[in-house]
Amino acid sequence: MRPIYQARLVNGVWGDPGVCIDLKFQRRALLFDIGDVQSLSTRVLLRVSDVFVSHTHMDHFAGFDHLLRVCLGRDTGVRLYGPEHFIAQVEHKLAAYTWNLVQNYSVDFIIEVHELHADGSAAGARFRSRDKFAREALPDPVSEDGVLLRDDEFLVRTVALEHHDIQSLAFCFEESTHINVWKNRLESRGLPTGPWLTELKKLARAGAPDDTPINVRWRTREGSSEKTFPLGDLKRDVLEFVPGQKVCYVTDTGWTPENRERVIPFVANADLLFIEAVFREADRELAAGKSHLTTTQAGTIARLASVKEAQPFHFSSRYHDDETTQRAEFMRAWQGA
Repeated sequence: MRPIYQARLVNGVWGDPGVCIDLKFQRRALLFDIGDVQSLSTRVLLRVSDVFVSHTHMDHFAGFDHLLRVCLGRDTGVRLYGPEHFIAQVEHKLAAYTWNLVQNYSVDFIIEVHELHADGSAAGARFRSRDKFAREALPDPVSEDGVLLRDDEFLVRTVALEHHDIQSLAFCFEESTHINVWKNRLESRGLPTGPWLTELKKLARAGAPDDTPINVRWRTREGSSEKTFPLGDLKRDVLEFVPGQKVCYVTDTGWTPENRERVIPFVANADLLFIEAVFREADRELAAGKSHLTTTQAGTIARLASVKEAQPFHFSSRYHDDETTQRAEFMRAWQGA
């Protein structure tokens, strides 16, 4: 099974928090948090379609300006998602610049912003470069079960956690069921590869009736050929359905009963969990005062949630000379050693 994405920390364990999910076959990328993004290439930044911001402390949001500078004037747009008051904060960032020339650009760069409120409701707004990024109201989006974005191949879900007296959003990227093609079975039936397989998988994913006709056309040295098959036969004979993967991102949250009650089921059985582990366990009181997790607390969440792979990050710079101890504490708690 070939994954449709690559997920990695933007700045390693010491720099600004952030994860880039590069959707390889869509020429598209997602960001969880957008602090310092200078390490991402222009090629990747131009593929960023959606940015999910946990909260707007500077180390999680300062890179918005860099993304805008790279993408402005290009034939792209971007959607942003964040906590309460996020729309106004994006509006204020845009209002800090002078836009007397931008309406002359050949393309209209459009920013859509969505914010999630404490009561579970949501709001949306649009900012267009041709209107000098004046705020334009959008119909309020509906967020069911915390879903922020739904695509044919994946969805992104959120849950709100407490960080001091504000919300910090955790995010999960959840793939749809993988549909793989058995090429050896195609060959045994004398069928070619080609664009028709994309349509086949699209109909199978959409749950089309098994008697839906699938036309297969191809050309050989002997000439053109065409056959029609019921969707159900092809699903049974040449397709394999595999559960999609789940990637979660948790940062800037305290070790409170309420947070644990929300986050453990949210990240349960994740294939990959990125989770902050800011302080060592010996500094548990300091972590509590700053509403962050210790290495042991983060590892315990990973263990209780039965995640398959976990990557700690957001290490405090006070331990910069000893990453090994930080990781070892996390691993002991995660693996129960």
